[in-house]
Amino acid sequence: MAMLGLIKKVTRISRNNSRVRVYPVRYFQSKDLSNTNSFHGEDAKLPVLIVGAGPVGLVLSILLTKLGVKCAVVDKATSFSKHPQAHFINNRSMEIFRELDGLAEEIERSQPPVDLWRKFIYCTSLSGSTLGTVDHMQPQDFEKVVSPVSVAHFSQYKLTNLMLKRLEHLGFHVRIPKELDGLELGSVIARQILMGHECVGIDVNKDSVTATVSFLSGGKHMKRNIQCSLLVGADGAGSEVRKLTKIEMRGERDLQKLVSVHFMSRELGEYLMSSRPGMLFFIFNTKGIGVLVAHDLQQGEFVLQIPYYPPQQSLSDFSPEMCKMLIFNLVGHELSDLDVADIKPWVMHAEVAEKFMCCENRVILAGDAAHRFPPAGGFGMNTGIQDAHNLAWKIAALVQGSAKSSILNTYETERRPIALFNTSLSVQNFRAAMAVPSALGLDPTVANSVHSFINKTVGSILPTGLQKAILDNVFALGRAQLSESLLNESNPLGNQRLSRLKSIFDGGKSLQLQFPAEDLGFRYLEGAIVPDNRSEAGDPKVPSGRRRDYVPCAEPGSRLPHMHVRLLSSSTKEVVVSTLDLVSTEKVEFLLIISPLQESYELACATFKVAKEFMANVKVCVIWPSSEEGVERDSKLALAPWENYVDVMEVKRQDDEGTSWWSICKMSERGSILVRPDQHIAWRAKSSVTLDPTSHIRDVFSIILGKQ
Repeated sequence: MAMLGLIKKVTRISRNNSRVRVYPVRYFQSKDLSNTNSFHGEDAKLPVLIVGAGPVGLVLSILLTKLGVKCAVVDKATSFSKHPQAHFINNRSMEIFRELDGLAEEIERSQPPVDLWRKFIYCTSLSGSTLGTVDHMQPQDFEKVVSPVSVAHFSQYKLTNLMLKRLEHLGFHVRIPKELDGLELGSVIARQILMGHECVGIDVNKDSVTATVSFLSGGKHMKRNIQCSLLVGADGAGSEVRKLTKIEMRGERDLQKLVSVHFMSRELGEYLMSSRPGMLFFIFNTKGIGVLVAHDLQQGEFVLQIPYYPPQQSLSDFSPEMCKMLIFNLVGHELSDLDVADIKPWVMHAEVAEKFMCCENRVILAGDAAHRFPPAGGFGMNTGIQDAHNLAWKIAALVQGSAKSSILNTYETERRPIALFNTSLSVQNFRAAMAVPSALGLDPTVANSVHSFINKTVGSILPTGLQKAILDNVFALGRAQLSESLLNESNPLGNQRLSRLKSIFDGGKSLQLQFPAEDLGFRYLEGAIVPDNRSEAGDPKVPSGRRRDYVPCAEPGSRLPHMHVRLLSSSTKEVVVSTLDLVSTEKVEFLLIISPLQESYELACATFKVAKEFMANVKVCVIWPSSEEGVERDSKLALAPWENYVDVMEVKRQDDEGTSWWSICKMSERGSILVRPDQHIAWRAKSSVTLDPTSHIRDVFSIILGKQ
């Protein structure tokens, strides 16, 4: 009977269009992906298939292609979304974008001026009283001391367009279903972005992954199988790849349901530019409550986020006309050019996948497919972009033979703890946002409790219309707390609430935009690194929900500190770059940073020798102090016969002449730093390596590349 039940179960699965078939573990035992024919010798097999053409999938495809790895992208949408969606790009993501053929620079040129989006504004209406204003930019944010680039405010669909332009320059072609008649079902699709292609099945065996994708052609549903060595699911919060592989999410579900209203109004944009420019507007009045995201005041592009309480409310309650009326109420007057472009519901979660890899590391999750955050702080897209940056060089090292397949394990080892940390920080920031309405007498937990009570008690008894009327009356009673007769300094209760609100803003306890310490200072504690015997930085601090400044750190796992340096060469042209720019973007190459000392040169020569043994690339950077005038700054003789090196000199700021590179790193000049292709530190020696340097570096590369 047990066997009969198993046969029936298998039959049911085989009849389902959406499926995953994973072969037993014995298929993979004693197998290393780098030792199989997974990546070599089969022209019909794609090294990497990326499911999802959002920012994470597109960044990964750019990075892989630049590193010499063939890949393709499929997405179930037939066209790219015009909804603004994510819009805040943090420091670390902008640093990554600097590697993508000038993407960061183009974003900086194209985004609205910072004075139009640096503030969050709390008000009774856009033309009414201001309850408070929070400026999220500090002077050091513009000085580019800790990073060569600043944060940005740039809508996701515009970012997607810039990424597509770079992919086009790399030889990619975007294809929609009606353009696929000439593309045979079994043909290789490297450097293609296939729109309207939904991943409905994943079969995994000992040598490859076969993705079954469904698409419409000539009005008929068609399927094609795409064979690849690795499949990356970057297909968003509702990831089909995650569902097909039965990877569960862990965390808090349904924190809040909202309706997102995308609309245009140049009239509103011009008014806000002249009166109260900002990025977010939190609006509280007796007729409505909402958060307005000003994506671009100059173009008049906005998204209004409205609380949503189904099933008492339905999407039909948010028709374009109803949304216009609500917008007019929140603005404080009518707008002659208001155009509602899109209305869609969404649910806020705070969850992280139980694992980021499965099927013996052949199926990998990245971005929102692996973690879903509240939007507070903008960690969603940014964490996903950094996932892609972490993953790309590891895939390339595996494909090109310098690393074992175990290096892919380090992707989850490194990135999942960051996702968990960012989830906690996002939730804290979301709770901070709720402190403002609570101070005004609108405790959101009360609204959620009333909604939950109705659903669990009278929801199954009373007609839906009556339930909705009860809920509307409760909400109207709550909004009455916002009446001008109550919310003013002359009213004792209103004065008390306004004082409480002021203390929240003054104490930095409201919703925050920037988290420099977490943005640039996140550190991998284990993975493709060789940790210090004893960490001086200690364990990561528990998220506080408050802004904390970034302190440069050169411990293994940290992002390489930024300092401007001048390239020393025979050219008379002075070229100044960031230390981050010394890491190659065109190949998988490690960077060894040393001082111009004999023992350091010996370590560098040993590193060149060991890297050759491991079929790995390495470049040596010799940092010369700016104080050594009249000294010939050339490492050619000391590093001969090795030639892949660069001599640079510190460029010190006028206001900080005493700071050297090694003091920033809190290290001796006799030390050395080995940097990974993703600009994170793999290993360091705080002082000289006294034992056999060749043996020591061999152990280092063995650990990093999984060849122990």
